[in-house]
Amino acid sequence: MKPVRLPAAATVALPRWGIIALCLLYILPGLIGRDPWKGDDAAGFGIMWTMAHGNLADWLWPHIVGLPMPEEGPLAFWLGAICIKLFGWLVGEPMAARMSTGFSFLLGSLSVWYATYLLGRRPEAQPLKLAFGGQPEARDFGRTLADGALLIYLGCLGLLLRSHETSAEALQISLIACTLYLCIRLLDDPAKLTAAKIGGILGLLVLTRGWVLPTGLWISLLAVCAYRQQAKPLKYLLYIALPVAVVVAGIWICAITLVNPYDSSPYQAWMLWNYRQFNFPNFDSISYLFRYGIWFSWPAWPFAAWAIYAWRKQEKALHISLPVSFLICFGVLGMLNHQSEEAILLPILPPLAILAAFGLPTMKRSAINAVDWFSVIVFTTAAGSIWMYWLADQTGWPQHMAKKVVRVVPGYHSSFNIFVFIIALAATIAWFRLVYWRISRQPAVLWRAVVLSSGGVILCWLLFQSLWLPWFDQKISYAPLAQELAQKVPANMGCIQAHVGPSQRASFAYFGKLHFAGFSDNECRLLLLQNSKKSQNENPLPAEYNLDQWTIIWSGHRSSDNDELFTLYQRKQQ
Repeated sequence: MKPVRLPAAATVALPRWGIIALCLLYILPGLIGRDPWKGDDAAGFGIMWTMAHGNLADWLWPHIVGLPMPEEGPLAFWLGAICIKLFGWLVGEPMAARMSTGFSFLLGSLSVWYATYLLGRRPEAQPLKLAFGGQPEARDFGRTLADGALLIYLGCLGLLLRSHETSAEALQISLIACTLYLCIRLLDDPAKLTAAKIGGILGLLVLTRGWVLPTGLWISLLAVCAYRQQAKPLKYLLYIALPVAVVVAGIWICAITLVNPYDSSPYQAWMLWNYRQFNFPNFDSISYLFRYGIWFSWPAWPFAAWAIYAWRKQEKALHISLPVSFLICFGVLGMLNHQSEEAILLPILPPLAILAAFGLPTMKRSAINAVDWFSVIVFTTAAGSIWMYWLADQTGWPQHMAKKVVRVVPGYHSSFNIFVFIIALAATIAWFRLVYWRISRQPAVLWRAVVLSSGGVILCWLLFQSLWLPWFDQKISYAPLAQELAQKVPANMGCIQAHVGPSQRASFAYFGKLHFAGFSDNECRLLLLQNSKKSQNENPLPAEYNLDQWTIIWSGHRSSDNDELFTLYQRKQQ
């Protein structure tokens, strides 16, 4: 027997303008008006910027002004470079690069919504008919579940930062969601064109972050078809999707083999990066998956776990078997991967959000209220803390809070922007109105259980990216340090041999307009090193350099970092 029994009143869908507004409030803060930040964000921008200002070899061989970056794949960086070419003159190159991230997010959100909508309309997912009628129509039930899945997706804590970075992960998670949607279409109505689209998306996934995950997905889809005894989709996946995926992925591999950019190829290093994702599971990889996955996928996993339990007698239903197969695939790959990085956990979010949506109709009211009160307490406290520290920074009271702000980022000077203040205040008022609506009216709609979780995440992110954006820029950006370094570089000194991280190299090249050694530059008269202040090495230079041949002409670090130390050396005249 189906576990769902509910009236039509519970399937009132969110207005379209509300969904669009939520998505825009989620994605726009963090894309607009900031510098590339330390880490994958600046490194990804560096690859895009290098491609946009380079030639064919730069597009085929991903690198940051001469620093090879063969890992992952070129697709996400191609898209960012195209956006820089098209919109860089209008909105600035960092913002233009992040536009590709925004488009990826919209693709993922639409795919999650439509995938859930198609699953929710299927006969096996429909609620039981009530004795006197009044059960919801299939389309209304599907729309309401889709709204709930999108809210859960937006509320996932692990999605927040990655969906705003210029990295390959933002595109990967969107292509996974798109694959889910197309698989539902294929299993609903097997068609050769749909299978070819799935193959195309799998090929694009190979070009985004390697062939390991797409291969696992393809095997999982074969298993689902076999489990559900659907021979036609199985045949299409074998004879149409697989060849198309190989052709799409092979275009880049053939191109780098034929062109041989810079008399080299990223193929060997790219393949090695893929092979490193295969290891025997150990305690660290398994514990990382579960320990970090709990907060990374909140609030999706409690609803998803309940959905599996509630629908345990209908395990062959597509809305259960397909998301679960994706989760099993990503879980196994996560345990085989010993790299312990957040990118391992990202793929679970789309199937987990879709599965969680089918737990909403069967969730007990007490459990829903517990999640709601948890969200109200946590996010209201977090938003209040953000406001309190901002007021302390603006007024100097409370004094200990104001001092802490400056202590974390020495030299930071606050400023007041009336436009930013109005946006932050309006978002806070909207949050309290949402809480009042949820508590006072006790609505029966299905998505009531997650609207506070997603609304709280959006509120806190918007407050951070409005009130505290200048503070974050000064703390995480390398722009001031790059400009300081550029002033110390002697004129007509040629290239700089750099031993710094990818994000630092990208920031120094973009903000400082520095010319770093490329693939063909062997001899440079300047040397830039990144060291730790805690390091006690007698010789701060790498082994291939002789300290007697170099002299220090500059040393510096970011004011907010007490460990990093950058040193610029000049070769002594012979």
